[in-house]
Amino acid sequence: MSSPIAVVTGASSGIGAATARRLGVEGFHVVAVARRAAHLSSLVASLPAATAVVADITSDADISRLVAEVTALGGPVELLVNNAGGAIGAETVEEADLADWQWMFEVNVLGTVRVTKALLPLLSASGRATIVVISSTAGLIVYEGGGGYTAAKHAQTAVAETLRLELNGRPIRVVEIDPGMVKTDEFALKRFEGDTAKAEAVYKGVEFPLVADDIADCVAWTATRPHHVNIDRIVVRPLAQAAQHKVHRVS
Repeated sequence: MSSPIAVVTGASSGIGAATARRLGVEGFHVVAVARRAAHLSSLVASLPAATAVVADITSDADISRLVAEVTALGGPVELLVNNAGGAIGAETVEEADLADWQWMFEVNVLGTVRVTKALLPLLSASGRATIVVISSTAGLIVYEGGGGYTAAKHAQTAVAETLRLELNGRPIRVVEIDPGMVKTDEFALKRFEGDTAKAEAVYKGVEFPLVADDIADCVAWTATRPHHVNIDRIVVRPLAQAAQHKVHRVS
């Protein structure tokens, strides 16, 4: 295989699926990673060159299998997009559900570490690799009711920053992308455990929230800069969102 390989986690929907589609256009052979086989099959069928790997990023065995499947493709692994993650709940710290906190840390933080650690030898061998970490503006500032998610995203941001220091001198760029309000089909719905009214309230009155393709565009731009150019961090919000707590809404 001569095409560069891009591995995208959490590729079955939302930002991950949009990123996989965009990277396909950019000429990558996309390895789409997620737990839902049917979603991956549909995605891969729409791409010019892609491989689906059904895997859970919290499973060491699954990630070992991912590495084997990527290695078998035989091409240079030039891009890893650590997109898999998510939020559950909006309770205060006082009312925290520790199982939810543990899940958020396992997926957002340890999942990123597990996948990155496993693929680093292949990324390094390519001679021109990029690791993209999709964190969040929640990794930069806290807010009430978001303690579990902001703690996990702060930790994920710390992982990205540490990686950049530790990989200095090797041909691997580390990029962090921190989206603000992005409207996707599943993020808010999952956070509120299927409560449609609560999920829709997040975006109520916001005429133009970001969408998944906006973040995919950021990923593609950072990944296609000349390799000596490292975009350390992109903070991207919709125009209506001036800060985590400052959102313009129309009635």
